[in-house]
Amino acid sequence: MIRIWKFDLSPEYEKRIIRLSLCASLLIHGLILLSLQKAFPIPWLTEGLRTYTVELIRPPVEDLGEEMMSRSEIGPVPDDRPVPPAEDQETITLDTQDKRYVSYARAIKERIMHHWRYPPEARLNLVEGKLTVLFSLTRAGQMARADILQPSGFPVLDREAIRAIRAAAPFPPFPEHVTVGRLNIQASFDYRLTARGR
Repeated sequence: MIRIWKFDLSPEYEKRIIRLSLCASLLIHGLILLSLQKAFPIPWLTEGLRTYTVELIRPPVEDLGEEMMSRSEIGPVPDDRPVPPAEDQETITLDTQDKRYVSYARAIKERIMHHWRYPPEARLNLVEGKLTVLFSLTRAGQMARADILQPSGFPVLDREAIRAIRAAAPFPPFPEHVTVGRLNIQASFDYRLTARGR
């Protein structure tokens, strides 16, 4: 003998049960999706939650491989002009506090930041790193050379920093009060992905 249980539920009560079941299902699936997010990132889900800080500054990360770019592509910018004597050049950072260079360094930094981007393949692979570049400018604002002093460990990040500096050149000529023949500028690039609200 088979017994069949039948419950008579009001339509209002049935709707409530269905809504509650749907909410519970959505909540459980949402939690599962979020817990798997680190292992299997979904770009459209994390795109709005991720931001990156652009601070022209460097530390290492592992290499992605040679297919991203060989170090030879990052070499110095060729310079046909003779190097001025050490007393006719000076080295500063983009965040210098030296009153002679503060406004000029700020203009250089803004120009580079306008061209600097987070490489899409690095962002997609959650690659972070810091590097330091030293580049030289002539009095006319022409870039004489650019060298990576401390690489990030990821050629894709190093390549983007050099590309941004080259794209920003030529820079404004030196202000009249700057008397050196060449200005060496040390720029630090900090690629960092951070979640909002952290």
